[in-house]
Amino acid sequence: MANRFVLNETSYHGAGAINEIAGEAKGRNFTKAFVCSDPDLVKFGVTAKVLKVLDDAGLSYELYSNIKPNPTIENVQSGVEAYKKSGADYIIAIGGGSSMDTAKAVGIIINNPDFADVRSLEGVAPTTNKCVPIFAVPTTAGTAAEVTINYVITDVEKNRKMVCVDPKDIPVVAFVDSEMMSSMPKGLTAATGMDALTHAIEGYITAGAWELSDMFHLKAIEIIARSLRGAVDNTPEGREGMALGQYVAGMGFSNVGLGIVHSMAHPLGALYDTPHGVANAIILPTVMEYNAEATGEKYREIARAMGVKNVDSMSQEEYRKAAIDAVKQLSVDVGIPADLKEIVKKEDIPFLAQSAYDDACRPGNPKETSVEDITKLYESLI
Repeated sequence: MANRFVLNETSYHGAGAINEIAGEAKGRNFTKAFVCSDPDLVKFGVTAKVLKVLDDAGLSYELYSNIKPNPTIENVQSGVEAYKKSGADYIIAIGGGSSMDTAKAVGIIINNPDFADVRSLEGVAPTTNKCVPIFAVPTTAGTAAEVTINYVITDVEKNRKMVCVDPKDIPVVAFVDSEMMSSMPKGLTAATGMDALTHAIEGYITAGAWELSDMFHLKAIEIIARSLRGAVDNTPEGREGMALGQYVAGMGFSNVGLGIVHSMAHPLGALYDTPHGVANAIILPTVMEYNAEATGEKYREIARAMGVKNVDSMSQEEYRKAAIDAVKQLSVDVGIPADLKEIVKKEDIPFLAQSAYDDACRPGNPKETSVEDITKLYESLI
């Protein structure tokens, strides 16, 4: 069976990358942008940086900001209606995963109206037409939504997140500008950074991993391990490193899948509105311990990429522990809670475990799992 790899047509990296938006829009003969950005980014002037580029170039746009963290079916459907009225012919998504996930769903439905209920997009939907062209401008260094074929929408009625996978939704151009990330507060920087590390580690050990994806994931782990502490302290080098590291992780995992860290994190976001990166960071070391026996020698390379010394002289048990300990230490250093005690209610665990088992990320886990196994993992964290 052939291994497929899907990436952006074009991506720009480095401080000032957003200045390339005007040239790309004009070069593609686009006439009006539908700008998706969340209310906080609008309020604090982050969105305005991109709007200024459009204004200075004389490019028309309409702003849509009915977007919330863990975007909902309603956010998407109202976005579809707003897009139809706007007269736009492309989308600019500015933000983290929430803005980009909303933009992807809107863009897919516009060109595939049979999926207007949104729920039918869950999983690998049989869409026929490419998404409305999206320019993606990340403002967090974590989700890598600007280079992935995935998006996640919350079904509020059912208290669950729907993972949607569609190669037709990938943004055509990504503008990965570390200056757009410099206003992120420490907590968000830490959470999104640990989300990126989870992408890299889960993508490296997932059942679908192969040599090409391994190359991206190991490099991403290395970059994130050396950059996240600096990014939390808002150093230029840390911000630049995380902007690149999270993107490189996205290049990999988007094409090979993830595992049960993500499938366990998704229900926490749906039920408690837990920030996705925080949930991933708390769960990651515990699931790494659970998965260790199914990973061969890969934890040695994770430990090496995390900066652990002398891994070649370690036994398998030692380098597996070293990899997990390095992840735990990074999480502690950037201020992530150690457990789910303040988040999960014990009576909710049966629902959470079943939701995690049903999640689209679960089949990628390197070790076969069950509802009972996932239940025990949740219980060990409270």
